[in-house]
Amino acid sequence: MKQTVRVEFLGTGTSQGVPVLGCKCAVCLSEDKRDNRLRSSVLVSIDDKRIVIDTGPDFRYQMLRSGHVDIDAVLYTHEHMDHVAGLDDIRAINFLQGKNMPLYGSEGVEESLRRIYHYAFAENPYPGAPIIHFNRIGNEPFEVLGVPVIPIQVKHGRMPVLGFRFGDLTYITDAKSIDDVELEKVKGSKVLVLNALRLKEHHSHLNLEQALELMEKIQPERGYFTHISHLLGKHSEVEEKLPENIRLTYDGLKISCE
Repeated sequence: MKQTVRVEFLGTGTSQGVPVLGCKCAVCLSEDKRDNRLRSSVLVSIDDKRIVIDTGPDFRYQMLRSGHVDIDAVLYTHEHMDHVAGLDDIRAINFLQGKNMPLYGSEGVEESLRRIYHYAFAENPYPGAPIIHFNRIGNEPFEVLGVPVIPIQVKHGRMPVLGFRFGDLTYITDAKSIDDVELEKVKGSKVLVLNALRLKEHHSHLNLEQALELMEKIQPERGYFTHISHLLGKHSEVEEKLPENIRLTYDGLKISCE
């Protein structure tokens, strides 16, 4: 029996977020709440399991704003700071739940987390440190507390990044390219979430044109763009030009896929 996958977008912005500090462009000054974007993260709910993908520097506020503190696990796409810098705030959830938090990520993610949060990985961590258990994943299907997950390896410039497929929903961020073998894992997705940074070419991210081309190749029933910078343009103006089945995400957006 197919499971319903529900996704709440905790953050839909790029590494600087939107508005960008000190910027006076039309997007950063916009009064449209959809143009205010925290760093990219989502909450995936399947049955009674809640999985967060990436804990960036806005993680604490995202949890407060969402109202969810009963998360069961964290998946990491890659080790850049806009995706891992909020890990320490897991400790408040540890306290509420009275148990450790399973983390899932690549070897590169593990090495970075062990360096940055060395105190949480100590043999005898001090009281108050995050209580975590790291599970290293590769490019083969795995399970998170019984939930099947298919990893999709993409390239963020030269850096390998993992996207994740849950049933008929695929979430990919920080991609610049995807080879044909990995693309096959994505095909057949009813819902595809993909990064679209800006209008102009970028060395390590898909721009809007490239993201649209990839959507056309995969042909999901519904497509959503995330990891958006202020250089893409105002939400309302960009969305008007998109195909009917492709939308921009915004912080707080909730979608589902059966």
